Amino acid sequence: MTGPLFSDRAAAGRMLADRLRGGPWHHPLVLAIPRGGIEVAAPVAEGLAAELDVVLSRKLRAPYQSELAIGAIAEDGAVHLNAFAAALAEADEAWIEAEKERQLAEIARRREMIRRVRPAARPAGRSVIVVDDGIATGATMIAALHTVRAERPRELVVAVPVAPPDRVAAIRPLCDRLVCLHERDDFQAVGQCYDSFPQVADDRVLDLLRAAARPLAAAPVP
Repeated sequence: MTGPLFSDRAAAGRMLADRLRGGPWHHPLVLAIPRGGIEVAAPVAEGLAAELDVVLSRKLRAPYQSELAIGAIAEDGAVHLNAFAAALAEADEAWIEAEKERQLAEIARRREMIRRVRPAARPAGRSVIVVDDGIATGATMIAALHTVRAERPRELVVAVPVAPPDRVAAIRPLCDRLVCLHERDDFQAVGQCYDSFPQVADDRVLDLLRAAARPLAAAPVP
């Protein structure tokens, strides 16, 4: 990889907002995959005058390689496994079941925390834009898209700053439109595409959701 593409997640979000501006959008809803995705999604929602919420999806980690996603699980329990997962001898059925339970527990914790300050948005009949800070294996995005599609949005859009071309090709059929600012053949990791890529705390997620909700408090229901 030749070097970072973005100074930080917020800068990437503003660039995505510029690309998406003009739509046309129907009562747009931006759904972030937290935690890192919220930093990108917040300026996208601001730029589009859209509602901001989250869609909860967690990667299923490989044994002994916690940064490697063998798949992902969504809030509704739907699981997507990457094709290479079957080749990992350590990632047997028992491991996957235990990892599913661990990640569902974390999803439940986050859901309880977030819904105390931000009731769930309604995607049905709306332009829904799912945002993350980048795509590596694509598992968390795929799991999230299955969940959102079940809510019957008018259109389902994926917007990310960076992804490898093969993952873009894999995800494109699952949505109505995919916007990726940079498709990198030399992609190694999402964090390497940013000058600044800190961990995002729970409190930061809540602060961004609260800030985004204020100007929308009086927004009409479609």
